[in-house]
Amino acid sequence: MNIDFDKTDGLVPVIIQDEQTLEVLMLGYMNQEAYEKTVAEKVVTFFSRSKNRLWTKGETSSNFLHVKSIHIDCDNDTLLIKASADGPTCHTGARSCFQTEYNQNFIMQLENIIADRYTNPLEGSYVNKLRNKGLNKIAQKVGEEGVETVIAALAETETDLINEASDLVFHLLVLLREKNLTLERIAKNLEERHK
Repeated sequence: MNIDFDKTDGLVPVIIQDEQTLEVLMLGYMNQEAYEKTVAEKVVTFFSRSKNRLWTKGETSSNFLHVKSIHIDCDNDTLLIKASADGPTCHTGARSCFQTEYNQNFIMQLENIIADRYTNPLEGSYVNKLRNKGLNKIAQKVGEEGVETVIAALAETETDLINEASDLVFHLLVLLREKNLTLERIAKNLEERHK
């Protein structure tokens, strides 16, 4: 990767993005040494401008950022790192340093929760109850929730529609997981259709 550290006085901005939900978690800066350490250890290390030293995110909190991929912008002077976080990224305890009013990508996070329920079954979990009933029951629930969503749209309140649409999306995510499909596959298909 040909990073132009000279253009920005030895430091380049680095955007950290959750590799699964795509939420922006924080912004930091790297010099050449911090970048090389990050690549070698697969854990994000910045150059702290206030401490004037290398600083590995999580060195005191244990909320490390594990590197999944590194991308460079078109001018070779900004990095995007997709990472998996061990815990909250912000020193305030928030998931992100950017105080957005809600997690814009919660549906992707929910997909991961459902996948985790498949991998690590949790006693009493609704996902596992559905899974134990099999594909036919899961597909039936999607159909039921689809009909209830249509009814709510035509004859009920906005709150009813929001609740029914939420139920539909949730059950669709379970169905996709049951069939070993992901939102990424669906999004790529929609993107291709858009072209």
